[in-house]
Amino acid sequence: MEGEGNGARFFFSEGKLLGATEEMLLSEEEKKMLACRKESGLVELERRKIFVERLRKPDHLVICGGGHVAQQTALLAKQTGFQVTALEDRPLFADAMRRAGADEVICDNFESGLKKIQGGSGTYFLILTRGHRYDGICLRAVLQKERAYIGMMASRGRAAAMKKELSGEGVSQETLEELHSPVGLSIHAETPSEIAVSIIAELIMNKNKKKKTSGYDDALLDCLRADHPENRKMALATIISRKGSAPREIGTKMIVTPDGKTVGTIGGGCMENRILHQCLRLLRENTSAFPNRVIQEKMTAQEAGEEGLVCGGTIQVYLEVL
Repeated sequence: MEGEGNGARFFFSEGKLLGATEEMLLSEEEKKMLACRKESGLVELERRKIFVERLRKPDHLVICGGGHVAQQTALLAKQTGFQVTALEDRPLFADAMRRAGADEVICDNFESGLKKIQGGSGTYFLILTRGHRYDGICLRAVLQKERAYIGMMASRGRAAAMKKELSGEGVSQETLEELHSPVGLSIHAETPSEIAVSIIAELIMNKNKKKKTSGYDDALLDCLRADHPENRKMALATIISRKGSAPREIGTKMIVTPDGKTVGTIGGGCMENRILHQCLRLLRENTSAFPNRVIQEKMTAQEAGEEGLVCGGTIQVYLEVL
């Protein structure tokens, strides 16, 4: 953000440097330190200030079952940013999951279908089948996979009986405690739509415990592509720190083109409008006198009230020309 190499980028995965725009800027010790950072935020080195952004891959939700609750859950999951895979052995209900917006539908028996899903640290499993026998098949298969979350729709009694059965098969107590069953937050839900709300709310609560940023969504990536029909010089604004009731999180981004068009939002209102004008100035005067820079914007109490927030907040934003 500041100092030698302003605007340089380094891409790490699993502790390894995959690529860099100016690799020689950092020592090996500095690279190792940055690669091991667990949360997004600013890091001050001896010669420069660096923004470390831990990017979140699209969260993958696997729904076992295609009944009414599963359909409503898939619908809400898509609206809240999950990539949804549905497993259902009945063609009629598999079609219903497609209509509900699932990205992928596997119409097969549950045992075979789950063999096609690898799992991973960003994979969430929901078991919403039509019967106890199918729940058991899915649960046993999912417990063998890497996962971020596992939930099963069941009564308390049925859930307790399933855990006791699995414990008798040698499944550890620690593993059984990972199972969210009955699934969903306790909001006295009754209808399929209400139950879906409680389930998705619990998923979001667990997902957002991980301090990662959303990175670049599809709209931003599309705009940044070299082959985009309107590819031209543009400014990128990224929130790198926040205090108080600022409306958006660290890592939130907005692109501004020379004609004032924007892609994405960093909070809306007067604060965003001021940043937009700073971006336009940067595009006009991109010289050594006005290079990529960090600016600070404060939302007044009045502006916060207009945005529905309790009080104002302050954000630091990095502006750069791409």
